[in-house]
Amino acid sequence: MIKDADRIKLRRWRKRGFYSENALVKLLQKNGYSAVRIPVSNPSLSPLPDIIARKGEHVYAFEVKNADYYAYFPKQQIDKLFRFLNELMPGSNEQKHAVIAAHLGKKWLFREVNWTDWERDKLPEKIRILKRDRGNFTL
Repeated sequence: MIKDADRIKLRRWRKRGFYSENALVKLLQKNGYSAVRIPVSNPSLSPLPDIIARKGEHVYAFEVKNADYYAYFPKQQIDKLFRFLNELMPGSNEQKHAVIAAHLGKKWLFREVNWTDWERDKLPEKIRILKRDRGNFTL
């Protein structure tokens, strides 16, 4: 049986993610991207990212985490980004990008995950982004 305190914690946790996803959509739009949040991107087996963005011929699938100092992205969530891009987006892989985004306080860090790692089944079990890290992707 779920306690009321647990329900409140779960709601707060979900609101944090919702806030970060909406903040990233606005940031992307401010930087010239067309972007939308996928509202059904809950923890499911469907290959849906949190956010889809497009700029020119390039398509971006984002997985977003809100954290204080570090964020973990499990292999299953990263795999879903690639499955979405591979199965549902036309075009060459050079124009499709899987990006993990960590919202760490006021700071955003982005890391694009390599297609060849996914194609060779070499994705790590999880990717960690620390607040002191530097990303490999900029808006």
